[in-house]
Amino acid sequence: MKDTGEASVAGDPRLFDMRLRRSHDDLFGMLARLYGHRPDYAAFRDALDAALRAAWAARPDALKWHDLERDLEPDWFQRPDMAGYVFYADRFAGDFRGVAERIDYLKDLGITYVHIMPCLHPRPGDSDGGYSVMDYRSTDPRLGSMADLQALAAALRSHGMSLCIDLVLNHTAREHDWAARARAGEARYRDYYHVFDDETEPRAFDRTLVEVFPDTAPGNFTFDADLNAWVWTTFNTHQWDLNWANPWVFLEMTEVMLYLANQGVDVLRFDAVAFMWKRMGTRCQSEPEVHMILHALRAASRIVAPAVIHLHEAIVGPAEMIPYLGQGEHSGKEGNLAYHNSLMVQVWSALASRDARMMAHVLDTHFPPVLPNATYATYLRCHDDIGWAVTDEDAAASGLSGQGHRAFLSEFYEGRFPGSFARGALFQVNEATGDRRISGTCASLAGLEQALALNDPGLADMAVARILMGHALIASFGGIPLVYMGDEIALLNDWHYIDTPAHAHDSRWLHRPEMDWPAAAEAQAGGDGPAARVWHGLRHILARRAATPALHAQYPTLICRPDDPALFAFRRAAPAAPLLCVFNVADSWRVLPEDWAAAQGVTAFRCALADAPVTPQDGKLHLPPYAALWLA
Repeated sequence: MKDTGEASVAGDPRLFDMRLRRSHDDLFGMLARLYGHRPDYAAFRDALDAALRAAWAARPDALKWHDLERDLEPDWFQRPDMAGYVFYADRFAGDFRGVAERIDYLKDLGITYVHIMPCLHPRPGDSDGGYSVMDYRSTDPRLGSMADLQALAAALRSHGMSLCIDLVLNHTAREHDWAARARAGEARYRDYYHVFDDETEPRAFDRTLVEVFPDTAPGNFTFDADLNAWVWTTFNTHQWDLNWANPWVFLEMTEVMLYLANQGVDVLRFDAVAFMWKRMGTRCQSEPEVHMILHALRAASRIVAPAVIHLHEAIVGPAEMIPYLGQGEHSGKEGNLAYHNSLMVQVWSALASRDARMMAHVLDTHFPPVLPNATYATYLRCHDDIGWAVTDEDAAASGLSGQGHRAFLSEFYEGRFPGSFARGALFQVNEATGDRRISGTCASLAGLEQALALNDPGLADMAVARILMGHALIASFGGIPLVYMGDEIALLNDWHYIDTPAHAHDSRWLHRPEMDWPAAAEAQAGGDGPAARVWHGLRHILARRAATPALHAQYPTLICRPDDPALFAFRRAAPAAPLLCVFNVADSWRVLPEDWAAAQGVTAFRCALADAPVTPQDGKLHLPPYAALWLA
């Protein structure tokens, strides 16, 4: 804590006024276009201004100093020492206090970004893994209080770590106070949601909508007997979609956002953002108004809490995803982070096919080499399923059938395709579209579960190599690499999830096991078992990433095309010390011509990942199965 004199500088109201001027047009310019036609716009604007000032006044001095530090280091989240860890607090360490006791474990691994999965107060019973929130201003009581979360944020910050939590923007739980007041007949709150007196409009909308959870929550609308009306429920009957065409919803959610920022949160993960705006005759995903809303929310954060950045959860195709990081008029002013879902899908696709050509095509064709004031969150696994987001066009460009390749990937990672090394489970099969998604931990999908079941050390070696190569790839591609809990010690699928009634209907719990702390301690102690090799291998990858300046997200990622289809390569174009990253996605030895590497700018054959020289033989670099090279 700074002394009183210093605190008065950080809390000087002139700072608020300066930031308001800086972001005024980004906030009120967007809002005038969204809501300026409404007769209550002036009242809304005044209320929003008052809410911003109240949030600034409530912001602790320590966080205002944090804001100033981040203002001076705006690239803090793009630096190569950023590495993330993602988990459910209860499955990782029981509660918030338990997480605080495990900070040293995370620091030892090399983690500087901690994402606690949904931790705000969920509805009782099925809550879609915590994404059905009934109170944004309180935490899940099983995890602790808001004061406990605030203390955890401060403890992480003191260790150089940033805290990320989820804020669900698209919907609330049916049990939220706003929904309860809507059911009680209050017109103001009824207009917070999409409510229809009969099925006429829902049926018209349904003609162009897609089902997100066809197995467990078919349709997009639910008749609510208490409301005596139909309500829009994209995800589940208990998750009511908010009406963002109503400016007072924007005000409410801005106040919530700034309240959470004032608890010490550094990153707000905005959930299900693609669905926020509804328009008849469309999929009601990624409409232009969504980007205007997110632009305005970003501006509100920059005014009150500029240390906070926004992560947009938009699991959509590449053409839709990039705008969430800012494009056109929103360039540099919308999201700071977005999940690189395509990279994750393409890594698993390349491992299954032993062919990286489609990965190179997709990443070269659809993604810019660098992003202004933004970067990707890269990952191999997350809490969710893997949807095979491979378009027919991208498959055709690689000589494949889109439908056939998607079916192949589902069969391969379920473990049913001949020669598959994987063990996973299907999630939400949609017979109408052929969509068959997959659940499974990183280690089980990479072949370790099968190898251990067969007691085959050679297959286990291959699985460990796949896991480490994949993490070396996401650590060097550009952005913040995210490690999902347990992947660092190669946790396998939890097939006992079906024994828990609340989980049995949802195969995603297959890859949400409880943390195995005895296994973690054993892995940290060393040895030659898979868990220890993955732990120490991943720890080494993150340490080498932090020591490699060329991996800063401000440097372009340029896709290269080796002649061998099993090799995936890209160049990190740092001016002083560019880096050529090469990965073998096959289970056989491959060769990389020395002159090809030299043509990409490699002048000295030294691997920054191994921190050791690499010696060509007969004009070639010989790469073992699943090799990863970062060539300086």
